[in-house]
Amino acid sequence: MWGRLATCGRLAIGLPDGDKHMTPYNEAAQSWLATFLTEAGAVAGTVHVHENGGLRLAASQNIPEKVQEIVAWVPSGKGMAGLALERGEPVQTCNLQEDRSGAVKPGAKAVDARAAVALPVRNQHGSIIAVVGAAFADDREIAGEELRRLQSASESLATLTEGISM
Repeated sequence: MWGRLATCGRLAIGLPDGDKHMTPYNEAAQSWLATFLTEAGAVAGTVHVHENGGLRLAASQNIPEKVQEIVAWVPSGKGMAGLALERGEPVQTCNLQEDRSGAVKPGAKAVDARAAVALPVRNQHGSIIAVVGAAFADDREIAGEELRRLQSASESLATLTEGISM
């Protein structure tokens, strides 16, 4: 589908469906992400796993290849995912294309979407183990009940790490 698979550490990026070189975690994360995005009504998204003080891309859907390359490694505090890791709370924008907060990096504007949110995922000990990104087709503030629902749904990603070596 994307024609190229690059590896970063033990996790693969540029993850076409069914690629035989994906790790068990990548395959599970890719499947989980597709379900999460469908249920959330999102048009694009990512899963980044927390490792070595930053975030490593583990799965993506409808993210341009160039953007995948840019976000293969995200330092803490950089971009929406990095800020969600640093702050330990969701980071959202009403419009990826027009955001001027500094949270949205230029590469994110290549994603064909508007509203977006980055959700930190915690394990049973309260440590952030991943950040899930979801982008939506329309402009809107993701807050209140919708944000709580997305955060709650994203927590199910934590179960993927049980019994699967990353």
